[in-house]
Amino acid sequence: MFEQIRAIWHEGLEWECMIEHAHNKARMILILLGGVIMLGGLGVRLAFLHLGPNAELENRILGLRQTQRTLQAQRGAILDRNGNVLAMDLITRDVWIDPLAIQRYGHADFIAAQLARLLQVDPAFIRTRMDWQREYAMVRPRVSTDLADQIARMQMQGVHFHDKLTRYYMHGSLMSHVLGFVNWEGVGSAGIEQRFHSTLEGIPGLRVSELDGRRRELYTRINLEIPPRPGHTVQLTLDQNLQYMLEEGLDWGLEEFGGEAAWAIMMRVRTGEILAMASRPDYDLNDFRHSGKEERRNRAISENYEPGSTFKVSVLAAAFNEGIISPDNIIDCENGRWYFMGRPLHDYTPHGRLTVADVLQKSSNIGTAKIALMLPPEKFDSYLRDFGFGRRTGIELPGEEAGILGPRSQWSGLSVTRISMGHEVAVTALQQLNAVNAIANDGFLLRPYIVKRIVDEDGDVIQETSPEVVGRPIRRDTAALMTDLMVRVMEQGGTGRRGAMPDYSIAGKTGTAQKPIPGGYSNRENIASFVGFLPAEDPQISMIVVVDAPYPTRTGGGVAAPIFRRVAEDVVRYLDIPSRSGMADAGSLR
Repeated sequence: MFEQIRAIWHEGLEWECMIEHAHNKARMILILLGGVIMLGGLGVRLAFLHLGPNAELENRILGLRQTQRTLQAQRGAILDRNGNVLAMDLITRDVWIDPLAIQRYGHADFIAAQLARLLQVDPAFIRTRMDWQREYAMVRPRVSTDLADQIARMQMQGVHFHDKLTRYYMHGSLMSHVLGFVNWEGVGSAGIEQRFHSTLEGIPGLRVSELDGRRRELYTRINLEIPPRPGHTVQLTLDQNLQYMLEEGLDWGLEEFGGEAAWAIMMRVRTGEILAMASRPDYDLNDFRHSGKEERRNRAISENYEPGSTFKVSVLAAAFNEGIISPDNIIDCENGRWYFMGRPLHDYTPHGRLTVADVLQKSSNIGTAKIALMLPPEKFDSYLRDFGFGRRTGIELPGEEAGILGPRSQWSGLSVTRISMGHEVAVTALQQLNAVNAIANDGFLLRPYIVKRIVDEDGDVIQETSPEVVGRPIRRDTAALMTDLMVRVMEQGGTGRRGAMPDYSIAGKTGTAQKPIPGGYSNRENIASFVGFLPAEDPQISMIVVVDAPYPTRTGGGVAAPIFRRVAEDVVRYLDIPSRSGMADAGSLR
Protein backbone atom coordinates (compact mmCIF):
# COMPACT_ATOMS: atom_id res chain seq x y z
CA MET A 1 0.00 0.00 0.00
CA PHE A 2 2.79 2.39 0.91
CA GLU A 3 4.66 1.60 -2.28
CA GLN A 4 1.60 2.40 -4.39
CA ILE A 5 1.22 5.77 -2.68
CA ARG A 6 4.90 6.64 -3.36
CA ALA A 7 4.53 5.67 -7.01
CA ILE A 8 1.47 7.88 -7.40
CA TRP A 9 3.29 10.81 -5.67
CA HIS A 10 6.33 10.46 -7.95
CA GLU A 11 4.09 10.28 -10.96
CA GLY A 12 2.42 13.56 -9.82
CA LEU A 13 5.76 15.26 -9.47
CA GLU A 14 6.75 14.22 -12.94
CA TRP A 15 3.52 15.68 -14.33
CA GLU A 16 4.07 18.89 -12.39
CA CYS A 17 7.59 19.24 -13.74
CA MET A 18 6.39 18.60 -17.24
CA ILE A 19 3.65 21.25 -16.90
CA GLU A 20 6.10 23.83 -15.44
CA HIS A 21 8.56 23.10 -18.22
CA ALA A 22 5.83 23.59 -20.77
CA HIS A 23 4.89 26.93 -19.16
CA ASN A 24 8.52 28.14 -19.18
CA LYS A 25 8.85 27.14 -22.79
CA ALA A 26 5.67 29.05 -23.66
CA ARG A 27 6.95 32.14 -21.84
CA MET A 28 10.20 32.03 -23.77
CA ILE A 29 8.36 31.67 -27.03
CA LEU A 30 6.10 34.61 -26.18
CA ILE A 31 9.06 36.79 -25.15
CA LEU A 32 10.95 35.92 -28.31
CA LEU A 33 7.87 36.50 -30.40
CA GLY A 34 7.26 39.87 -28.72
CA GLY A 35 10.87 40.89 -29.29
CA VAL A 36 10.66 39.90 -32.93
CA ILE A 37 7.45 41.86 -33.40
CA MET A 38 8.89 44.94 -31.64
CA LEU A 39 12.13 44.84 -33.62
CA GLY A 40 10.21 44.23 -36.78
CA GLY A 41 7.96 47.22 -36.05
CA LEU A 42 10.93 49.45 -35.37
CA GLY A 43 12.55 48.24 -38.53
CA VAL A 44 9.44 48.98 -40.53
CA ARG A 45 9.15 52.42 -38.91
CA LEU A 46 12.79 53.24 -39.61
CA ALA A 47 12.41 52.10 -43.17
CA PHE A 48 9.33 54.25 -43.53
CA LEU A 49 11.05 57.26 -42.04
CA HIS A 50 14.10 56.89 -44.27
CA LEU A 51 12.41 55.75 -47.44
CA GLY A 52 8.83 57.01 -47.25
CA PRO A 53 7.49 60.57 -47.65
CA ASN A 54 6.82 62.53 -44.40
CA ALA A 55 6.51 66.26 -44.94
CA GLU A 56 5.52 67.02 -41.34
CA LEU A 57 8.60 65.34 -39.89
CA GLU A 58 10.86 66.89 -42.49
CA ASN A 59 9.54 70.33 -41.53
CA ARG A 60 10.10 69.61 -37.83
CA ILE A 61 13.68 68.50 -38.42
CA LEU A 62 14.34 71.43 -40.74
CA GLY A 63 12.87 73.83 -38.18
CA LEU A 64 15.33 72.61 -35.58
CA ARG A 65 18.19 73.34 -37.96
CA GLN A 66 16.99 76.75 -39.20
CA THR A 67 17.02 80.19 -37.64
CA GLN A 68 15.31 83.44 -38.59
CA ARG A 69 16.94 86.75 -37.82
CA THR A 70 15.53 90.23 -38.26
CA LEU A 71 18.07 92.47 -39.99
CA GLN A 72 18.16 95.93 -38.43
CA ALA A 73 17.53 98.78 -40.87
CA GLN A 74 19.83 101.77 -40.83
CA ARG A 75 18.00 104.79 -39.47
CA GLY A 76 17.97 107.84 -41.73
CA ALA A 77 20.34 110.69 -40.96
CA ILE A 78 19.30 114.15 -39.77
CA LEU A 79 21.07 117.06 -41.47
CA ASP A 80 21.17 120.81 -40.98
CA ARG A 81 20.21 123.21 -43.77
CA ASN A 82 23.73 123.06 -45.28
CA GLY A 83 23.97 119.26 -45.29
CA ASN A 84 26.02 118.86 -42.12
CA VAL A 85 25.25 115.58 -40.35
CA LEU A 86 23.61 116.07 -36.96
CA ALA A 87 22.50 112.50 -36.21
CA MET A 88 23.37 109.17 -37.82
CA ASP A 89 23.66 105.45 -37.13
CA LEU A 90 27.04 103.96 -36.25
CA ILE A 91 27.99 100.28 -35.96
CA THR A 92 28.71 99.36 -32.35
CA ARG A 93 29.09 96.01 -30.63
CA ASP A 94 27.44 94.46 -27.61
CA VAL A 95 29.93 92.57 -25.41
CA TRP A 96 28.64 89.19 -24.16
CA ILE A 97 30.18 86.40 -22.12
CA ASP A 98 29.50 82.65 -21.99
CA PRO A 99 29.83 81.79 -18.26
CA LEU A 100 29.83 78.02 -18.93
CA ALA A 101 32.71 78.31 -21.39
CA ILE A 102 34.63 80.59 -19.02
CA GLN A 103 34.18 78.07 -16.21
CA ARG A 104 35.26 75.23 -18.49
CA TYR A 105 38.50 76.98 -19.44
CA GLY A 106 39.11 78.22 -15.87
CA HIS A 107 40.06 81.82 -16.66
CA ALA A 108 37.28 83.63 -14.78
CA ASP A 109 39.54 85.91 -12.69
CA PHE A 110 41.71 86.85 -15.65
CA ILE A 111 38.74 87.62 -17.92
CA ALA A 112 36.95 89.61 -15.21
CA ALA A 113 40.06 91.70 -14.59
CA GLN A 114 40.74 92.39 -18.28
CA LEU A 115 37.15 93.23 -19.20
CA ALA A 116 36.89 95.51 -16.16
CA ARG A 117 40.08 97.30 -17.20
CA LEU A 118 39.07 97.78 -20.83
CA LEU A 119 35.44 98.63 -20.15
CA GLN A 120 36.34 100.78 -17.12
CA VAL A 121 33.98 99.02 -14.70
CA ASP A 122 34.42 97.28 -11.37
CA PRO A 123 35.71 93.67 -11.70
CA ALA A 124 33.03 92.68 -9.17
CA PHE A 125 30.39 93.69 -11.72
CA ILE A 126 31.90 91.35 -14.32
CA ARG A 127 31.93 88.52 -11.76
CA THR A 128 28.22 89.05 -11.04
CA ARG A 129 27.56 88.45 -14.73
CA MET A 130 29.35 85.07 -14.56
CA ASP A 131 26.32 83.11 -13.41
CA TRP A 132 27.31 79.50 -14.10
CA GLN A 133 23.68 78.59 -14.78
CA ARG A 134 23.48 80.97 -17.74
CA GLU A 135 24.66 80.35 -21.25
CA TYR A 136 25.04 84.02 -22.17
CA ALA A 137 25.16 87.28 -20.20
CA MET A 138 25.38 90.88 -21.43
CA VAL A 139 28.40 92.79 -20.08
CA ARG A 140 28.23 96.12 -21.94
CA PRO A 141 25.98 97.20 -24.78
CA ARG A 142 27.03 99.46 -27.64
CA VAL A 143 30.80 99.74 -27.27
CA SER A 144 32.79 101.26 -30.11
CA THR A 145 34.21 99.00 -32.78
CA ASP A 146 37.74 100.11 -31.86
CA LEU A 147 37.27 99.02 -28.25
CA ALA A 148 35.59 95.77 -29.32
CA ASP A 149 38.50 95.02 -31.64
CA GLN A 150 40.93 95.67 -28.78
CA ILE A 151 39.07 93.15 -26.61
CA ALA A 152 38.83 90.64 -29.46
CA ARG A 153 42.60 90.72 -30.04
CA MET A 154 43.06 89.25 -26.56
CA GLN A 155 41.27 86.08 -27.76
CA MET A 156 39.60 85.41 -24.41
CA GLN A 157 37.58 82.20 -24.55
CA GLY A 158 33.91 82.79 -23.73
CA VAL A 159 33.85 86.49 -24.73
CA HIS A 160 31.60 87.26 -27.71
CA PHE A 161 30.37 90.26 -29.67
CA HIS A 162 27.19 91.16 -31.49
CA ASP A 163 27.09 94.01 -34.03
CA LYS A 164 24.38 96.63 -33.59
CA LEU A 165 23.46 99.94 -35.17
CA THR A 166 23.47 102.74 -32.58
CA ARG A 167 22.24 106.31 -32.91
CA TYR A 168 24.99 108.88 -32.54
CA TYR A 169 24.64 112.66 -32.24
CA MET A 170 27.60 114.53 -33.66
CA HIS A 171 27.50 117.50 -31.30
CA GLY A 172 26.25 115.99 -28.05
CA SER A 173 23.88 118.52 -26.52
CA LEU A 174 23.71 120.96 -29.46
CA MET A 175 20.10 121.18 -30.74
CA SER A 176 19.13 118.57 -28.15
CA HIS A 177 15.56 119.80 -27.80
CA VAL A 178 15.00 119.90 -31.54
CA LEU A 179 16.67 116.62 -32.50
CA GLY A 180 15.41 114.48 -29.62
CA PHE A 181 16.82 110.98 -29.11
CA VAL A 182 16.26 107.30 -29.88
CA ASN A 183 15.79 105.06 -26.83
CA TRP A 184 17.42 101.65 -26.29
CA GLU A 185 14.49 99.96 -28.05
CA GLY A 186 15.18 101.99 -31.19
CA VAL A 187 12.11 104.24 -30.84
CA GLY A 188 12.31 107.99 -31.36
CA SER A 189 11.38 109.53 -28.03
CA ALA A 190 11.58 113.32 -28.42
CA GLY A 191 11.96 116.06 -31.00
CA ILE A 192 12.45 115.26 -34.68
CA GLU A 193 13.35 111.67 -33.80
CA GLN A 194 9.87 111.20 -32.32
CA ARG A 195 7.87 113.28 -34.81
CA PHE A 196 9.44 111.57 -37.85
CA HIS A 197 10.14 108.13 -36.33
CA SER A 198 8.30 106.19 -39.04
CA THR A 199 10.11 108.18 -41.73
CA LEU A 200 13.55 107.72 -40.21
CA GLU A 201 13.40 104.12 -38.97
CA GLY A 202 13.44 102.26 -42.32
CA ILE A 203 12.13 98.73 -42.99
CA PRO A 204 13.86 95.75 -41.29
CA GLY A 205 15.11 92.83 -43.39
CA LEU A 206 14.98 89.04 -42.82
CA ARG A 207 17.56 86.25 -42.98
CA VAL A 208 16.72 82.53 -42.85
CA SER A 209 19.81 80.33 -42.44
CA GLU A 210 20.83 76.92 -41.09
CA LEU A 211 22.49 75.97 -37.81
CA ASP A 212 25.22 73.47 -37.12
CA GLY A 213 25.06 70.78 -34.43
CA ARG A 214 25.90 73.34 -31.74
CA ARG A 215 23.17 75.66 -33.05
CA ARG A 216 25.62 78.16 -34.50
CA GLU A 217 24.53 80.01 -37.60
CA LEU A 218 26.11 78.81 -40.86
CA TYR A 219 26.57 81.91 -42.96
CA THR A 220 27.39 79.75 -45.96
CA ARG A 221 23.94 78.12 -45.73
CA ILE A 222 21.59 81.09 -46.07
CA ASN A 223 18.23 79.96 -47.47
CA LEU A 224 16.56 83.39 -47.66
CA GLU A 225 17.77 86.94 -47.23
CA ILE A 226 15.66 90.07 -47.64
CA PRO A 227 17.92 93.09 -47.14
CA PRO A 228 16.69 95.94 -44.92
CA ARG A 229 15.73 99.27 -46.44
CA PRO A 230 17.33 102.30 -44.79
CA GLY A 231 15.19 105.13 -43.48
CA HIS A 232 14.77 108.48 -45.17
CA THR A 233 17.05 111.44 -44.49
CA VAL A 234 15.46 114.47 -42.82
CA GLN A 235 17.07 117.83 -43.57
CA LEU A 236 16.23 120.66 -41.20
CA THR A 237 16.07 124.41 -41.71
CA LEU A 238 18.45 124.88 -38.77
CA ASP A 239 22.01 126.05 -39.30
CA GLN A 240 24.40 124.39 -36.85
CA ASN A 241 26.58 127.50 -36.68
CA LEU A 242 23.67 129.81 -35.91
CA GLN A 243 22.47 127.26 -33.39
CA TYR A 244 25.84 127.35 -31.65
CA MET A 245 25.71 131.16 -31.51
CA LEU A 246 22.24 131.11 -29.99
CA GLU A 247 23.09 128.48 -27.39
CA GLU A 248 26.33 130.23 -26.46
CA GLY A 249 24.36 133.44 -26.01
CA LEU A 250 21.91 131.76 -23.63
CA ASP A 251 24.74 130.24 -21.61
CA TRP A 252 26.42 133.63 -21.35
CA GLY A 253 23.16 135.26 -20.31
CA LEU A 254 22.43 132.74 -17.56
CA GLU A 255 25.94 133.14 -16.22
CA GLU A 256 25.77 136.93 -16.41
CA PHE A 257 22.22 137.52 -15.13
CA GLY A 258 21.23 134.29 -13.43
CA GLY A 259 17.88 132.61 -13.94
CA GLU A 260 16.17 129.27 -13.60
CA ALA A 261 15.87 128.67 -17.35
CA ALA A 262 16.13 130.39 -20.72
CA TRP A 263 14.99 129.79 -24.27
CA ALA A 264 15.33 131.47 -27.65
CA ILE A 265 14.38 131.12 -31.33
CA MET A 266 15.80 132.58 -34.52
CA MET A 267 13.68 132.75 -37.68
CA ARG A 268 14.20 133.72 -41.28
CA VAL A 269 11.81 136.63 -41.81
CA ARG A 270 10.69 136.10 -45.41
CA THR A 271 10.11 132.34 -45.25
CA GLY A 272 9.25 131.33 -41.68
CA GLU A 273 12.19 128.91 -41.53
CA ILE A 274 13.53 128.27 -38.03
CA LEU A 275 17.27 128.89 -38.17
CA ALA A 276 17.99 128.07 -34.52
CA MET A 277 15.99 127.00 -31.48
CA ALA A 278 17.50 126.53 -28.03
CA SER A 279 16.44 125.89 -24.46
CA ARG A 280 18.22 125.77 -21.14
CA PRO A 281 18.74 123.56 -19.22
CA ASP A 282 19.72 121.03 -21.88
CA TYR A 283 21.15 117.49 -21.98
CA ASP A 284 23.59 115.27 -23.87
CA LEU A 285 21.75 113.27 -26.52
CA ASN A 286 24.38 110.52 -26.40
CA ASP A 287 23.74 110.11 -22.66
CA PHE A 288 20.01 110.79 -22.46
CA ARG A 289 19.53 108.25 -19.65
CA HIS A 290 21.05 110.68 -17.14
CA SER A 291 18.69 113.55 -17.99
CA GLY A 292 15.40 114.40 -16.34
CA LYS A 293 12.07 115.71 -17.56
CA GLU A 294 13.01 119.35 -16.99
CA GLU A 295 16.23 119.04 -18.99
CA ARG A 296 14.34 117.49 -21.91
CA ARG A 297 11.62 120.15 -22.14
CA ASN A 298 11.72 122.28 -25.27
CA ARG A 299 10.58 125.47 -23.55
CA ALA A 300 10.63 127.41 -26.83
CA ILE A 301 7.38 125.70 -27.85
CA SER A 302 6.08 124.07 -24.66
CA GLU A 303 6.32 126.86 -22.07
CA ASN A 304 3.16 128.94 -21.70
CA TYR A 305 4.17 132.22 -20.07
CA GLU A 306 2.69 135.68 -19.66
CA PRO A 307 4.60 137.75 -22.24
CA GLY A 308 4.37 141.18 -20.63
CA SER A 309 5.14 144.15 -22.84
CA THR A 310 6.25 142.25 -25.96
CA PHE A 311 2.50 141.68 -26.42
CA LYS A 312 1.94 145.42 -26.84
CA VAL A 313 3.18 145.48 -30.43
CA SER A 314 0.14 143.46 -31.53
CA VAL A 315 -2.21 145.77 -29.60
CA LEU A 316 -0.82 148.97 -31.12
CA ALA A 317 -0.65 147.37 -34.57
CA ALA A 318 -4.37 146.57 -34.34
CA ALA A 319 -5.21 150.14 -33.31
CA PHE A 320 -3.11 151.63 -36.12
CA ASN A 321 -4.60 149.21 -38.63
CA GLU A 322 -8.12 150.33 -37.59
CA GLY A 323 -7.11 153.98 -37.98
CA ILE A 324 -8.18 154.99 -34.46
CA ILE A 325 -4.78 156.36 -33.43
CA SER A 326 -1.73 158.00 -34.97
CA PRO A 327 1.84 158.16 -33.63
CA ASP A 328 1.42 161.80 -32.54
CA ASN A 329 -1.79 161.34 -30.55
CA ILE A 330 -1.36 162.23 -26.86
CA ILE A 331 -2.19 159.70 -24.15
CA ASP A 332 -2.35 160.70 -20.49
CA CYS A 333 -0.38 158.06 -18.59
CA GLU A 334 -1.54 159.38 -15.23
CA ASN A 335 1.93 159.71 -13.70
CA GLY A 336 2.23 155.96 -13.36
CA ARG A 337 -1.01 155.12 -11.48
CA TRP A 338 -4.46 154.80 -13.03
CA TYR A 339 -7.70 153.40 -11.66
CA PHE A 340 -10.05 151.59 -13.99
CA MET A 341 -13.22 149.97 -12.68
CA GLY A 342 -11.91 150.55 -9.19
CA ARG A 343 -8.66 148.64 -9.76
CA PRO A 344 -5.22 150.30 -10.06
CA LEU A 345 -2.89 149.89 -13.01
CA HIS A 346 0.78 150.89 -12.66
CA ASP A 347 3.67 151.77 -14.92
CA TYR A 348 7.18 150.54 -14.12
CA THR A 349 8.40 154.14 -14.57
CA PRO A 350 5.83 156.95 -14.01
CA HIS A 351 4.97 159.11 -17.04
CA GLY A 352 2.59 161.97 -17.67
CA ARG A 353 1.37 162.83 -21.16
CA LEU A 354 3.03 160.73 -23.90
CA THR A 355 2.57 160.43 -27.62
CA VAL A 356 1.48 157.02 -28.89
CA ALA A 357 5.01 156.56 -30.28
CA ASP A 358 6.41 157.21 -26.81
CA VAL A 359 3.88 154.87 -25.20
CA LEU A 360 5.58 152.05 -27.10
CA GLN A 361 9.10 153.39 -26.60
CA LYS A 362 8.62 153.79 -22.84
CA SER A 363 6.45 150.65 -22.65
CA SER A 364 3.64 152.33 -20.71
CA ASN A 365 1.06 149.85 -19.40
CA ILE A 366 -1.45 152.64 -18.80
CA GLY A 367 -1.04 154.16 -22.25
CA THR A 368 -1.39 150.77 -23.95
CA ALA A 369 -4.48 149.88 -21.90
CA LYS A 370 -6.17 153.15 -22.87
CA ILE A 371 -5.41 152.49 -26.55
CA ALA A 372 -6.78 148.95 -26.29
CA LEU A 373 -10.03 150.30 -24.81
CA MET A 374 -10.50 152.37 -27.99
CA LEU A 375 -10.95 149.11 -29.92
CA PRO A 376 -14.30 147.32 -29.79
CA PRO A 377 -13.72 144.15 -27.71
CA GLU A 378 -14.66 141.89 -30.62
CA LYS A 379 -12.13 143.66 -32.84
CA PHE A 380 -9.48 143.47 -30.15
CA ASP A 381 -10.07 139.72 -29.77
CA SER A 382 -10.13 139.16 -33.54
CA TYR A 383 -6.79 140.90 -34.13
CA LEU A 384 -5.06 138.90 -31.41
CA ARG A 385 -6.28 135.65 -32.92
CA ASP A 386 -5.30 136.82 -36.41
CA PHE A 387 -1.76 137.28 -35.07
CA GLY A 388 -1.82 133.60 -34.09
CA PHE A 389 -2.35 133.79 -30.34
CA GLY A 390 -4.42 131.07 -28.71
CA ARG A 391 -3.56 128.36 -31.24
CA ARG A 392 -0.60 126.19 -32.18
CA THR A 393 1.58 127.28 -35.06
CA GLY A 394 1.79 123.71 -36.40
CA ILE A 395 5.56 123.43 -36.31
CA GLU A 396 6.82 119.89 -36.95
CA LEU A 397 7.84 119.16 -33.37
CA PRO A 398 6.02 117.27 -30.61
CA GLY A 399 4.91 119.06 -27.46
CA GLU A 400 3.87 122.44 -28.88
CA GLU A 401 1.43 124.31 -26.64
CA ALA A 402 -1.37 126.55 -27.89
CA GLY A 403 -0.92 129.34 -25.36
CA ILE A 404 -3.91 130.72 -23.46
CA LEU A 405 -6.31 133.29 -24.87
CA GLY A 406 -9.71 132.72 -23.30
CA PRO A 407 -12.92 133.16 -25.28
CA ARG A 408 -14.24 136.71 -25.24
CA SER A 409 -17.41 135.55 -23.51
CA GLN A 410 -15.31 134.78 -20.44
CA TRP A 411 -13.51 138.14 -20.30
CA SER A 412 -14.18 140.42 -17.35
CA GLY A 413 -14.53 144.17 -17.55
CA LEU A 414 -10.83 144.46 -16.72
CA SER A 415 -9.63 141.89 -19.26
CA VAL A 416 -8.88 144.28 -22.13
CA THR A 417 -6.67 146.47 -19.92
CA ARG A 418 -4.78 143.46 -18.55
CA ILE A 419 -4.43 141.49 -21.79
CA SER A 420 -3.10 144.60 -23.56
CA MET A 421 -0.08 144.67 -21.22
CA GLY A 422 0.60 140.92 -21.57
CA HIS A 423 -1.20 139.64 -18.47
CA GLU A 424 -4.26 137.38 -18.30
CA VAL A 425 -2.90 135.78 -21.47
CA ALA A 426 -0.16 133.22 -22.11
CA VAL A 427 1.95 132.62 -25.19
CA THR A 428 4.76 130.42 -26.35
CA ALA A 429 7.98 132.03 -27.53
CA LEU A 430 7.27 130.74 -31.03
CA GLN A 431 3.83 132.39 -31.10
CA GLN A 432 5.22 135.71 -29.91
CA LEU A 433 8.11 135.61 -32.39
CA ASN A 434 5.80 134.70 -35.27
CA ALA A 435 3.48 137.61 -34.49
CA VAL A 436 6.38 140.08 -34.54
CA ASN A 437 7.75 138.37 -37.65
CA ALA A 438 4.48 139.29 -39.40
CA ILE A 439 5.31 142.97 -38.77
CA ALA A 440 8.78 142.43 -40.25
CA ASN A 441 7.20 140.64 -43.25
CA ASP A 442 4.89 143.45 -44.41
CA GLY A 443 1.96 142.16 -42.37
CA PHE A 444 2.00 138.55 -43.64
CA LEU A 445 1.76 135.83 -40.98
CA LEU A 446 3.73 132.74 -42.01
CA ARG A 447 3.61 129.19 -40.75
CA PRO A 448 6.93 128.50 -39.00
CA TYR A 449 8.63 125.32 -40.14
CA ILE A 450 11.76 123.42 -39.18
CA VAL A 451 11.94 120.58 -41.77
CA LYS A 452 13.37 121.66 -45.11
CA ARG A 453 13.05 118.41 -47.04
CA ILE A 454 12.92 114.62 -46.74
CA VAL A 455 15.05 112.50 -49.08
CA ASP A 456 14.90 108.74 -49.68
CA GLU A 457 17.83 106.33 -49.91
CA ASP A 458 18.19 106.97 -53.66
CA GLY A 459 18.51 110.71 -53.15
CA ASP A 460 15.01 111.49 -54.44
CA VAL A 461 13.16 114.28 -52.65
CA ILE A 462 9.86 112.88 -51.36
CA GLN A 463 8.79 115.95 -49.38
CA GLU A 464 9.88 119.58 -49.47
CA THR A 465 8.48 122.42 -47.40
CA SER A 466 7.72 125.80 -48.93
CA PRO A 467 6.83 129.08 -47.22
CA GLU A 468 3.12 129.26 -46.39
CA VAL A 469 1.13 132.40 -45.63
CA VAL A 470 -1.57 131.64 -43.05
CA GLY A 471 -2.97 135.15 -42.65
CA ARG A 472 -2.43 138.88 -42.92
CA PRO A 473 -3.48 140.60 -39.71
CA ILE A 474 -2.25 144.09 -40.75
CA ARG A 475 -1.59 146.06 -43.92
CA ARG A 476 1.84 146.87 -45.33
CA ASP A 477 1.69 150.52 -44.24
CA THR A 478 0.77 149.49 -40.69
CA ALA A 479 3.70 147.05 -40.61
CA ALA A 480 6.06 149.79 -41.83
CA LEU A 481 4.81 152.20 -39.17
CA MET A 482 5.18 149.62 -36.42
CA THR A 483 8.71 148.89 -37.61
CA ASP A 484 9.64 152.57 -37.29
CA LEU A 485 8.17 152.74 -33.78
CA MET A 486 9.98 149.56 -32.73
CA VAL A 487 13.26 151.08 -33.95
CA ARG A 488 12.65 153.95 -31.51
CA VAL A 489 12.44 151.38 -28.68
CA MET A 490 16.15 150.69 -29.30
CA GLU A 491 17.20 154.34 -29.16
CA GLN A 492 18.23 156.41 -26.17
CA GLY A 493 15.27 156.70 -23.84
CA GLY A 494 13.77 153.41 -25.06
CA THR A 495 13.53 150.23 -23.00
CA GLY A 496 15.54 148.22 -25.55
CA ARG A 497 18.62 150.46 -25.82
CA ARG A 498 20.90 147.78 -24.31
CA GLY A 499 20.11 145.57 -27.28
CA ALA A 500 21.06 148.17 -29.91
CA MET A 501 24.00 147.73 -32.31
CA PRO A 502 25.93 150.76 -33.63
CA ASP A 503 25.98 149.75 -37.30
CA TYR A 504 22.59 148.07 -37.58
CA SER A 505 19.03 149.28 -37.27
CA ILE A 506 17.07 146.91 -35.02
CA ALA A 507 13.32 146.92 -34.46
CA GLY A 508 12.53 145.41 -31.08
CA LYS A 509 10.39 145.27 -27.99
CA THR A 510 11.17 144.37 -24.40
CA GLY A 511 8.93 142.46 -22.02
CA THR A 512 8.92 142.12 -18.24
CA ALA A 513 6.13 140.11 -16.66
CA GLN A 514 5.71 139.19 -13.01
CA LYS A 515 5.44 135.44 -12.56
CA PRO A 516 2.04 134.28 -11.37
CA ILE A 517 1.94 132.64 -7.96
CA PRO A 518 -1.01 131.35 -5.90
CA GLY A 519 -3.13 134.35 -4.99
CA GLY A 520 -1.51 136.85 -7.36
CA TYR A 521 1.90 137.73 -8.79
CA SER A 522 5.42 137.45 -7.43
CA ASN A 523 7.17 140.66 -6.39
CA ARG A 524 10.59 139.08 -6.91
CA GLU A 525 10.46 136.76 -9.93
CA ASN A 526 9.89 137.94 -13.50
CA ILE A 527 9.89 136.56 -17.00
CA ALA A 528 12.27 138.83 -18.93
CA SER A 529 12.08 138.80 -22.73
CA PHE A 530 13.08 140.63 -25.88
CA VAL A 531 11.84 140.15 -29.44
CA GLY A 532 13.06 141.94 -32.55
CA PHE A 533 14.32 141.78 -36.12
CA LEU A 534 17.13 143.22 -38.23
CA PRO A 535 18.05 145.08 -40.29
CA ALA A 536 14.89 147.10 -39.80
CA GLU A 537 15.02 148.52 -43.34
CA ASP A 538 15.33 145.05 -44.92
CA PRO A 539 14.58 142.39 -42.30
CA GLN A 540 16.55 139.16 -42.65
CA ILE A 541 16.25 137.49 -39.24
CA SER A 542 13.88 137.80 -36.29
CA MET A 543 14.72 136.51 -32.85
CA ILE A 544 13.20 136.16 -29.38
CA VAL A 545 15.03 135.63 -26.09
CA VAL A 546 13.26 134.68 -22.83
CA VAL A 547 14.85 134.30 -19.38
CA ASP A 548 12.97 132.85 -16.44
CA ALA A 549 13.54 134.51 -13.04
CA PRO A 550 16.81 136.43 -13.57
CA TYR A 551 18.18 138.20 -10.49
CA PRO A 552 19.03 140.85 -9.39
CA THR A 553 18.47 142.52 -12.79
CA ARG A 554 14.97 141.40 -13.76
CA THR A 555 13.77 143.43 -16.78
CA GLY A 556 13.66 142.39 -20.41
CA GLY A 557 15.68 145.46 -21.36
CA GLY A 558 18.36 144.69 -18.78
CA VAL A 559 18.60 140.92 -19.33
CA ALA A 560 17.14 139.61 -22.60
CA ALA A 561 18.10 142.58 -24.80
CA PRO A 562 21.87 142.22 -24.13
CA ILE A 563 21.64 138.49 -24.97
CA PHE A 564 19.89 139.40 -28.24
CA ARG A 565 22.67 141.84 -29.06
CA ARG A 566 25.45 139.36 -28.26
CA VAL A 567 23.94 136.74 -30.58
CA ALA A 568 23.09 139.24 -33.31
CA GLU A 569 26.66 140.56 -33.46
CA ASP A 570 27.88 137.08 -34.41
CA VAL A 571 24.95 136.39 -36.75
CA VAL A 572 25.40 139.47 -38.94
CA ARG A 573 29.07 138.58 -39.49
CA TYR A 574 28.30 134.95 -40.26
CA LEU A 575 25.49 135.78 -42.70
CA ASP A 576 27.33 138.80 -44.07
CA ILE A 577 24.27 141.01 -43.53
CA PRO A 578 25.01 144.57 -44.69
CA SER A 579 25.20 147.31 -42.08
CA ARG A 580 23.62 150.73 -42.38
CA SER A 581 26.83 152.08 -43.86
CA GLY A 582 26.49 149.64 -46.71
CA MET A 583 30.20 148.73 -46.58
CA ALA A 584 29.59 144.99 -46.35
CA ASP A 585 28.29 142.97 -49.25
CA ALA A 586 24.72 141.70 -48.98
CA GLY A 587 24.55 138.07 -47.96
CA SER A 588 21.85 135.51 -48.27
CA LEU A 589 20.93 132.27 -46.61
CA ARG A 590 21.53 129.11 -48.52
